[in-house]
Amino acid sequence: MSMLKMATFYTALETFVDVQSREEFGSVNHALCASIRKFLQDYLVLIAQLETQFLTNDAFTLHVLNIHIIPTSHMMFQLYSLAHELLKRNALLDEETDESSDSADDFDQILEQLRDGGDLMPGNMTGKKICKGGVVLGLITKRLETMSGDPAARALLTTLLRDSSRPYMVMLNEWLHHGSINDPHGEFLIKEQKSLRRERLEQDYTDEYWERRYTIRDKEIPPQLVAAKDKVLLAGKYLNVVRECGGVDVSSDVKDKPKSFDDNRFLENVNNAYSHANESLMQLLLTTHALPDRLRSLKHYFFLDPSDYFTHFLELSTSELRKPTQIVNIAKLQSLLDLVLRQPGSVVALDPFKEDVKVQMNEITLIKSLQRVVNITGIEEGGSLQPLKDQPIESDKKANGFSSLQLDYAVPFPVSLVVSRKTIWRYQALFRYLLSLRHLESQLSTAWQVQTRGFVWCRRSSSKEIELWKKRVWTLRARMLIFVQQLLYFCTAEVIEPNWQSLMSRLKAKDNDTSKGFTRTVDELMQDHVDFLDTCLKECMLTNSKLLRVHSKLMNNCNMFTGSIDWMTRNLERSDPDLQGTTKPRNMTDDQWKHLLANREKYGESSKSPEEQLSMLMETMKAWEYNFSRHLKILLDALNHYAATETIVLLSLCARLSAASQGTEHVGSIRNEDDSTL
Repeated sequence: MSMLKMATFYTALETFVDVQSREEFGSVNHALCASIRKFLQDYLVLIAQLETQFLTNDAFTLHVLNIHIIPTSHMMFQLYSLAHELLKRNALLDEETDESSDSADDFDQILEQLRDGGDLMPGNMTGKKICKGGVVLGLITKRLETMSGDPAARALLTTLLRDSSRPYMVMLNEWLHHGSINDPHGEFLIKEQKSLRRERLEQDYTDEYWERRYTIRDKEIPPQLVAAKDKVLLAGKYLNVVRECGGVDVSSDVKDKPKSFDDNRFLENVNNAYSHANESLMQLLLTTHALPDRLRSLKHYFFLDPSDYFTHFLELSTSELRKPTQIVNIAKLQSLLDLVLRQPGSVVALDPFKEDVKVQMNEITLIKSLQRVVNITGIEEGGSLQPLKDQPIESDKKANGFSSLQLDYAVPFPVSLVVSRKTIWRYQALFRYLLSLRHLESQLSTAWQVQTRGFVWCRRSSSKEIELWKKRVWTLRARMLIFVQQLLYFCTAEVIEPNWQSLMSRLKAKDNDTSKGFTRTVDELMQDHVDFLDTCLKECMLTNSKLLRVHSKLMNNCNMFTGSIDWMTRNLERSDPDLQGTTKPRNMTDDQWKHLLANREKYGESSKSPEEQLSMLMETMKAWEYNFSRHLKILLDALNHYAATETIVLLSLCARLSAASQGTEHVGSIRNEDDSTL
């Protein structure tokens, strides 16, 4: 019976080898079939020897024949079992078929399917799942572990694994040491998306080149590479990036490479290739392409450090930035920025990357875009901050150049892998936030100048109510200025600068350890950069929807106050009883009196009496004081809560803003209930 089984195994294996040797089954299957053919050849040699013994030796009995074929029968059974498992993986056999069944119908069914072809015919396998590459190697490895107690089966399967892994190792070594993929049958664990080219990186906000150009086929990884799959991916990816940066070939010429999975140097080969590739790309980024200098350049422009050049730029472009966003001349702003950046004596004048800075207008307000991003990505629940792509957001029709101004920065490859479009979006968000604070600080300073130099504000009125109202205006302006300045100082000196120094220290550690080899990877460097920006956004309160809403109300209140300075000045003139007559007051110069008369003629007489004007000013002032104090109280309560639950850094801001929260006796009672809109 064992002789008949052995013959059936041979017939089935012959047909199996013919099928699995077709082109679409890949090089690993081809190598496996070549190895099986050697064993089938040994089987034929044995049959010929047994036939010779049968014809020439009278003592050759059936019992002797059975003894001679026992090892070969066991070998053929193991080969048949492996082939049977592969056919089931290819969905060519029923999963419930028992591979150890004695029924002749099973053999007949297998042979019939293999001989007749059907779905197995060339060209008809496109709809079938083909077991190839790493799956085949994994199947052999699994059977090797299962049969480890059988010395003969272990030796057989070890030979099959060694032979079938040779073409896979050729592809692996080509990827590890040269960064290229030669995989015509799609059986390697790394998949290349050739349609993604690095030229698309400048417009691509999802960084598809880095994340999707090379990916891992998770279901086709050989067991020997599961633990090292990430290193395998990064090693070839790094070499590929370096080669595309101007044709520099950093391929490592390793003479004695392991040629199969059973080589003891297999994992050492992966680790060495990974270290070489990582060091090559890190060296390229940190030295050749001056990544630290690039990051310092970004800090100059987006974090306004130093801000002397940008203050000059805002002074030159004030008339243009006051216009509505739709009619702002971006070309004029770009010319003014280029002029300022080339001004001798400025720090940025020596920046070699100043040509990469461009002016843009974003009609969507910063608060609205951040709220939409936070609400969709769920960053408050632990999600990662991701800029939205192709998400329509209604623009602010009242936006002017100051609220819409943002900078863009062109980054060449491969630095664009670290300073990607995702990170540029984060830089822009921080820049617009710092710009809004600096612009508001400038407006409050201008209000102070108006109230300090204007004769209506400086002269002492005979009305105590007028003097009291002016003191309340000065106090509120001072509180708003303290609020803005303390917030600006906190964001720059206590959030951005410490986190920046931490990022630079990690870069210097990498740069100083070049003699020992880089211990960190480029992917870790990219993650460090993103973490730095995300930390800055979080600690600047730009990733929390409640803090964003309260902050927006405070900023709007301050902007309304600064925008009403001229209105308050005109109504102050109409409210002061000393300035209502036709006779010049004693404490006023002739020029001041002429200016007052000119304003009367320009704006006309008010229909309200001075008492009604003063009452209106008092009510308006009371509303401003109440709104500012109330929302500041809500902000401080929220900061105390989030300092205890999320980040302790906010405690420092609470202490700083407490000075601005000190009200006056005219502020009125501040309700403790939460804002209904929050």
